[in-house]
Amino acid sequence: MTHAPRKILHIDMDAFFASVEQRDDPSLRGKPLAVGHGARRGVVAAASYEARQFGVRSAMPSTTALRACPQLVFVPPRFEVYRAVSRQIHAIFADYADAIEPLSLDEAYLDVTANRAGLASATDTAKAIRARIAQETGLTASAGISYNKFLAKLASDQRKPNGQFVVAPGKGQAFVAGLPIGRFHGVGAVTEAKMKRLSIHTGEDLHRQSLEVLSQHFGKAGPWFYGVARGLDDRPVNPDRVRKSSGSETTFPTDLTDPAAITAEVQALADKVFGWCVGAGAFGRTVTVKIKYADFQQATRSRSLSGPVTVQDSLRALARDLVASLLPVAKGVRLLGVTVSNFEPGATRVQQPALLA
Repeated sequence: MTHAPRKILHIDMDAFFASVEQRDDPSLRGKPLAVGHGARRGVVAAASYEARQFGVRSAMPSTTALRACPQLVFVPPRFEVYRAVSRQIHAIFADYADAIEPLSLDEAYLDVTANRAGLASATDTAKAIRARIAQETGLTASAGISYNKFLAKLASDQRKPNGQFVVAPGKGQAFVAGLPIGRFHGVGAVTEAKMKRLSIHTGEDLHRQSLEVLSQHFGKAGPWFYGVARGLDDRPVNPDRVRKSSGSETTFPTDLTDPAAITAEVQALADKVFGWCVGAGAFGRTVTVKIKYADFQQATRSRSLSGPVTVQDSLRALARDLVASLLPVAKGVRLLGVTVSNFEPGATRVQQPALLA
């Protein structure tokens, strides 16, 4: 028996943290804005669309962002406010879908196959959700509509900001065929470079590869790439999904060798991860730093504490000490990552003064 295609939405708020700040302070509207600390060792947690035009992006060190955009305005993050708005948004989701899988404070998958709201189509459901969000929060969201999660997430990027895009049943393979491989979720900078060395530049190039070839070069990810190149993804929307860790990593356009630069980047990543922890209200006991070298060899260092890391300075210090054990480096560093894991239920943030330079 052939089952009818599922109807999956991916809803993603537009420049969420920055948009909240511009909503609450009209003097910031239309200006290049970064949420974060502008101090010498600060990091950008989020950037407005005006700032993105100058190349400013999240996880970028503040000094780099200011060089790219000297008129950039920094505002400190207000994670409690972002969490409150996120609760508003998720309450709206609950009026339209029984199965909701949050990915972060500002995005989620919704399975609307059952058509809980009784609307004519999934497209109309996405429009209704976005209209409710705008009316109740004063913010905009973009949506992707398709028959699986992979395509819905890709589609939500197509009409950003404040738009939506549909990939209809039977159109998935054609949609991904024309996309650059770097747009595929699950293809990071390192995997993208490896694919390009194999002459895989687009979804169509990926589709030409056999399952055997993809498995040979990408291991367990081979069958995943084989499937998504054909518009296939059987993962259900999972409302019970439990996040076991939070991490952030960056691949650099030029390999790093300077210990001070490596340390600064690790601390910037630690700041970004801590921002997620505060926003999600989830704090862990284990901190891991990852280094990937120019030759793709990898090293990690971890430390587990007796209790969760609930202070930003503590996470920075742990990340700094862990990477220090790998310095100086004998070869260039192409990627750095920081992860917090072993979340402890009920842990709460310890307040501290703003981070000093």
